[in-house]
Amino acid sequence: MKTTISLKPAEVNKNWVLIDAEGIVLGRLAAIVAQRLRGKHKPQYTPHVDCGDNIIIINAEKVCLTGRKVQQKKFYYHTGYPGGIKERTITQRLTGKNPEHLVIKAVERMISRGPLQRQQMKNLRVFAGPNHNLEAQQPQKLDVAALNRKNSPIQNKTVGA
Repeated sequence: MKTTISLKPAEVNKNWVLIDAEGIVLGRLAAIVAQRLRGKHKPQYTPHVDCGDNIIIINAEKVCLTGRKVQQKKFYYHTGYPGGIKERTITQRLTGKNPEHLVIKAVERMISRGPLQRQQMKNLRVFAGPNHNLEAQQPQKLDVAALNRKNSPIQNKTVGA
């Protein structure tokens, strides 16, 4: 007789993972991080429980994009005033005040919406530069570029940011 294991929140074992985003394609990085935040890489995955890992991403400002997205892709936002629609390119967002927001929003949009998403997003920490303040957690390094050759456009010689 086979039984399905359903984890309870008290039984979850969370690991700390460090990912260096330098030279990694943004969408592929976000997909891998979203999968690990949800916990889908674990055999005891339970859909209604936050069983994912804690993720630390460094060098978020050095993330790459393929194709001509750097010049062409625009993000629109509204100030709330009449005629207040504004646009920013990815280059402006990466060189702006908070370049880590680009990575955070990419991951956030790959996790299903709701209270569980908000709980899982608290397990993600993104830093623009190479330094982070979470050395005490002793995170394990995950080499995203080695998982698939398409994860790093430098190997594929495509245009990056």
